[in-house]
Amino acid sequence: MERTDSNPMSNIQEATDANWDDLVLKNEKPVIVDFWAAWCGPCRLVAPEIEKLAEKYAGSVEVVKLDVDANPHTAMHYGVMSIPTVAFFAPGEAPRAAVGFRPAEQLEDAFALESFVKTA
Repeated sequence: MERTDSNPMSNIQEATDANWDDLVLKNEKPVIVDFWAAWCGPCRLVAPEIEKLAEKYAGSVEVVKLDVDANPHTAMHYGVMSIPTVAFFAPGEAPRAAVGFRPAEQLEDAFALESFVKTA
């Protein structure tokens, strides 16, 4: 399981064209996907918000990042034309997306993340 380079303790995995099906489509948990690129300034603003979600929903929702420059096939397949785009893939549902910078709270509301939290 690969982790982002910036934080080895991160709950965020790196998605690629090669591992996309296993990490996202075949995942039994809902998955948040951050479509980003190294040159994208707003993507750097989204990164800490995505980290907040990864920490808050660890164990209930998976979080992955996909570099659109290194993995153009997947980005094109899902019609990602602008970045940052944060997409939500829930098993059995059509993916939903939020384009542009959004604080973690707005992403939580947009994707109804609270409904996926596992209670003890």
